[in-house]
Amino acid sequence: MSNRLKNWLTKVNKIEVKLKTFPNIIKYGILVSSIGLIVEVIGLKLPIGAVCIIESKINNKTFEIEAEVVGFKNKKLLLMLLNEPIVMAPGLKVFPKIDSSGIVLDKKLPIGKKLLGRILDGNGQPVDKLGKLKYEFLSSLSSTTINPLERKPITNILDPGIRAINGLLTLGKGQKIGIFATAGVGKSILLEMMMRSINVDVIVIGLIGERSREIKECIEVICKENNFFRSIVIIAPSNVSPILRIQATLYASKIAEYFRSQNKDVLLVIDSLTRYAMAQREVSLAIGEFPISKGYASSIYSQLPLLIERAGNGVKKNESISAFYTILTEQNEFNDPISDIARSVLDGHIVLSKQYADSGHFPAIDIEKSVSRVMHRLVDKNHYTQSLHFKKLVACYQRNKDLINMGAYISGTDFVLDESIRLWPQLIKFLQQNFFENIFYKKSYEELKNIFNEN
Repeated sequence: MSNRLKNWLTKVNKIEVKLKTFPNIIKYGILVSSIGLIVEVIGLKLPIGAVCIIESKINNKTFEIEAEVVGFKNKKLLLMLLNEPIVMAPGLKVFPKIDSSGIVLDKKLPIGKKLLGRILDGNGQPVDKLGKLKYEFLSSLSSTTINPLERKPITNILDPGIRAINGLLTLGKGQKIGIFATAGVGKSILLEMMMRSINVDVIVIGLIGERSREIKECIEVICKENNFFRSIVIIAPSNVSPILRIQATLYASKIAEYFRSQNKDVLLVIDSLTRYAMAQREVSLAIGEFPISKGYASSIYSQLPLLIERAGNGVKKNESISAFYTILTEQNEFNDPISDIARSVLDGHIVLSKQYADSGHFPAIDIEKSVSRVMHRLVDKNHYTQSLHFKKLVACYQRNKDLINMGAYISGTDFVLDESIRLWPQLIKFLQQNFFENIFYKKSYEELKNIFNEN
């Protein structure tokens, strides 16, 4: 028997197997309306999260548009498109995406060690032109539940190589930290400095809702710093569907959870948490949820904690996900629900100051508003006391800055202010750092001690 005939018979056998497992009845729905981001379909009963295919025809050529079920109302399914529509019209057929058993597929995306060094989109498809993606298995995006009483405490220092953070906001492995900043104050620069210095086994980066230019620049930095082959980058630019932005965020978290379960120290960076929340807001408003604050529906108060709590330490000694979530703040911080929710759930926050950035002070960390909620468990009593005293001096000087500049302050009136004026050049020098410098924990603490010991 010739090879050609063998190949032909093999193909026939595969087709026969598929036909045997193919359902006898193919169910489909009909598209009845499209309003904004939402498509309404009748004739199908599917669970939330199921994926459907909308068949669209142009000049006798069929195009497939993917959509995901995000809700239902009376007898209508509410679907949100996952890719750009080509032609949408009433009466188009909508098919559920099924496997060989006829079961509606939930989203299952590639997971495994073979993803290291790859750049993927929110659907788990490679965008780096490095060939076909290899992976160990497919997994749903649901979180891995850990009993809070079984999580290991945060006991090891996470060293980002930044003096101000090491000395005054000491971080720990397994800590969840927010970076709060308005636009243009050096958030990306700070992240780049930290990723260059932090010693972990795996880095997972989710670039959510970012500009395409920023995505490329971030990836170039990762490659330059030789972190690429221990990194996985998940991208969902600002021009993709809100469903894909949400999915990409959950996907990055799921990958981090997988490596944590493999007894690895993982660094998870989500840039940004605000754009993830905005994507949730788009979906919520589209399906008719009532907005309660800045357009956000009440569901955001549960969605953000569910995401953030996926990070942290595992049950074994070396399992950890140290997470950095960037939050875009507005001028009026007190009217921002995302900032409020994040602060209440995170283990600490680093606030970047526009005033410092405008004056050329980098990193522009506002040490008065920043805090690490685990620092007192990681450092000795002397270090913690000196860090508090440092922050006290900075706060005292900033409150009286106008008085000092006008020459209206009389020396000896306030002993704390006297000390802050005397030490101010050293305090401000400690808070600043060159982008190309790496100042690790031990040296940072020594420099902090020297400020007070030498005076």
